[in-house]
Amino acid sequence: MYNAALYVLTVLIWGSTWLAIKYQLGVVSPELSIAYRFGLAAFILLIYSLLRRLPLRYGLKSHGFFALQGFLLFSLNYILVYVAEGYLTSGLVAIIFSLIIVLNVIFGAVFLRNPIRTRVLFGAAIGLAGLSFVFWGELSSFSLTSQKAFGMILALVSTISASLGNVVSARNQRHGLPVIQTNAYGMLYGAVFMLVFAIFRSAQLEFDTSAGYILSLFYLAIFGSVIAFGSYLTLIGKIGLDRAAYVTVLFPVIALLLSTFFEDLEWGTPQLVGVILILLGNAVVVTKKWDIGWMKRSKQDTLPNK
Repeated sequence: MYNAALYVLTVLIWGSTWLAIKYQLGVVSPELSIAYRFGLAAFILLIYSLLRRLPLRYGLKSHGFFALQGFLLFSLNYILVYVAEGYLTSGLVAIIFSLIIVLNVIFGAVFLRNPIRTRVLFGAAIGLAGLSFVFWGELSSFSLTSQKAFGMILALVSTISASLGNVVSARNQRHGLPVIQTNAYGMLYGAVFMLVFAIFRSAQLEFDTSAGYILSLFYLAIFGSVIAFGSYLTLIGKIGLDRAAYVTVLFPVIALLLSTFFEDLEWGTPQLVGVILILLGNAVVVTKKWDIGWMKRSKQDTLPNK
């Protein structure tokens, strides 16, 4: 039940963050907004750790992996997605980013020697097909140009960065580094990387004092970062890189449901078929009976709980 609660919580929160991100666009540059978001999230986690008297002193090697996780997962990944959406529709970016499931399987096998689970790959294929149906309107009108090809490369590199960040998080948990403190330092490093990037790009160092910007910033920092990333990365340690990554297929569905209420989105047959396929893919991913042959689930299939 605990894993299921983390899974649902991550999907619901990340499915709603697109609404908050809309209020972040405009006055403040994207890289600076990302720095504010993860800087605030890091501050909250560090204060929480101090109040709970959690250990915060770690060696240089551990901080190196904190910084690596922060760079891959909390900075590079995000800025590339922001830039990619300047060239591509959000639906196409969502489909490309959902390839993180496959990448997590590959990178998990290469770097962590995780077993390959056929049910995850099979479920991912069903889910990706469903996501294609959900965004069928955007896909059917897509035509490849040099700019859109550049956007696809950015989205793919962003997905690779996020997947490698997942692998680093899994590695950190295997070495006994707790998720809360790792996220606190990782988000702090990520915020610093984004701030340096903003200065390098000569972005205006400003802040939007409007209620919409401030409220959305707190929502993204507390719910989208502290809670959702804490839940997701904990899931990686408990159920594995591959199964946890399926949330990236599910949360666009939540985003579409919210868009139905807030933006009067009209559903058609492709969207309904797509949602059914996504839910079927999720069932395949989380159900053990789909494992077959030499790829059956082993005792080393999941990371040890820390």
